[in-house]
Amino acid sequence: MRVLLISKAMVVGAYQRKAEELAKLPGVQLTLVVPPYWDEETRRVHLERAYTAGYELLVQPLAFSGRFHVHFYPRLGQAFSGSRPEVVHADEEPYNLATLQMLLLARQAGARSLFFTWQNLYRRYPFPFRAVEAYNLAHFDLAVAGNAEAVAVLRRKGFRKEVAVIPQFGVDPELFRPPEAAVEPRPFTVGYLGRLVEQKGLADLVRAVAALGGETRLVLVGAGPLEAELRALAAQVGLGERLVVRAPVPSITVPEALWQLDALVLPSRTRPNWKEQFGRILVEAMACGVPVVGSDSGEIPNVIGDAGLVFPEGDVTALYRCLERLRGSAEERSRLAGLGRRRALAQFTHAQVAARYAEVYRQVARCT
Repeated sequence: MRVLLISKAMVVGAYQRKAEELAKLPGVQLTLVVPPYWDEETRRVHLERAYTAGYELLVQPLAFSGRFHVHFYPRLGQAFSGSRPEVVHADEEPYNLATLQMLLLARQAGARSLFFTWQNLYRRYPFPFRAVEAYNLAHFDLAVAGNAEAVAVLRRKGFRKEVAVIPQFGVDPELFRPPEAAVEPRPFTVGYLGRLVEQKGLADLVRAVAALGGETRLVLVGAGPLEAELRALAAQVGLGERLVVRAPVPSITVPEALWQLDALVLPSRTRPNWKEQFGRILVEAMACGVPVVGSDSGEIPNVIGDAGLVFPEGDVTALYRCLERLRGSAEERSRLAGLGRRRALAQFTHAQVAARYAEVYRQVARCT
């Protein structure tokens, strides 16, 4: 079964492990198309060649990088001609122009097709994106949703074909693992890795850590428009130099950043046009044996399960109590670290995710 997977997300090296795992599975001949880079709000993410064994990796130019709705691949037809796919996996939302491009090329090639969606809020898009979405929903053979709420959104928009619920990526348990060396003594350290944007609830995190007092530190690893505001707030509430902001790190060095933490927090806040769709950093922290704390925004409670602590989004006092509980008990931190590692291994490895995708590929290939 010849599979063509087109994914701008897989410029991230750690995500490419899923492609390696897919390529190991019997009957799967995989070609992966990625752009040379993708532009985020504050930085350009260049292709990391980290896990490239067993499949063909094609790097193709991308037009309008960073613009989710209108980006596309000017030379994508070449990848179809070379790989002659039987199954095309568009790793894109159905309202994007690139998704339509992939669908049209798949239909021209006589290949079956599927798309991926995280979208867990019902939204009506302006023309022409509403028309793009409608066409894609009418003509793709199957969908993969990253969370259960996304399935409900697809159904509300009229998609009646099969929808599989699978995370976009898993974690590599050999890369994301607890540290081998004993942790050196340090002040209780709370951390967050990701974009520094308002909807991630980081002001709540600053206030909660400040309330802990003592030598407790907060480490934010990421970049974004909220950085200056967070620094000002930290000075205002007495956190001051106990707030450390570090630049984003390459995906394959994320475990080293996580090993410096005693707790990882994802304090996301739902907004009218956004709520947390998964929270991948939670799974990575759990795999590394770092206790996790998350708000109840979107998919976060389902990702954490019973392997961490969940608080009502926006409730600074509740977040403070979760952190105080962890700071006050090494035994509780150890218990949650063990639960998190076991949950990550049981549900979220790249090998498990890849096996589920391969079954979806076989299913869509049988579509008539």
